[in-house]
Amino acid sequence: MSTSLIILPLLFYLLALFSFTDGTQMILVNNCRERLWPGILGGAGQPTPNDGGFKLDSGEEVVLDLPDKWSGRIWGRQGCNFDSNGKGSCDTGDCASQLHCQGAGGVPPATVVEMTLGSSSSPLHFYDVSLVDGFNLPVSMKPVGGGIGCGVASCDVDVNICCPSALEVKVRGKVVGCKSACLAMQSAKYCCTGEYANPKTCKPTLFANLFKAICPKAYSYAFDDSSSLNKCRASRYVITFCPPK
Repeated sequence: MSTSLIILPLLFYLLALFSFTDGTQMILVNNCRERLWPGILGGAGQPTPNDGGFKLDSGEEVVLDLPDKWSGRIWGRQGCNFDSNGKGSCDTGDCASQLHCQGAGGVPPATVVEMTLGSSSSPLHFYDVSLVDGFNLPVSMKPVGGGIGCGVASCDVDVNICCPSALEVKVRGKVVGCKSACLAMQSAKYCCTGEYANPKTCKPTLFANLFKAICPKAYSYAFDDSSSLNKCRASRYVITFCPPK
């Protein structure tokens, strides 16, 4: 057998290996007792995996292969009903009344996982769990196998249980979401907009402090960077809905 016949398959194998390891793997796990419908929204100019949404049964997991430098957000939707054309609605996190969000964001309140990924030449990833848009589901994000200096972004407590009545969102008599102060009050002070659009003037409110006390590893308001933004170098991460405590 000639040397070229041996080398060519090896080269194809190495090329396939390198192409597979490019980017970052995101493993989505549904640890809740109910079926969920994750929603995905890529940042400006970024692709949206899986057309932006899919069904995830209780105990099921799905692997997403995200390209280098991908940025975007992922959230869980509850109580969804879709027809054969993917049209319908969800009790929480609904995106334009369709299964595949296709560029539409989730209707708050919704617990959101946000990330900006690095590349092979600049491998630092940034990620957080945000309650700035309110809360609907406990969720966490962490690197698979840990990592040096890598933190866990999470809100692993059911905030709906202790949500102030002024912030409650109810469907069929059940509390399914907890509004953020911004969503409830609709003012610049609570939304960190206008004259409050900087860390000096926008301070945590009573409601933000409540969220922070319940979920110290999650963003409670727009400028809650110091204790909520995580940095890590890892090739695989797991996002768990209803993470075990």
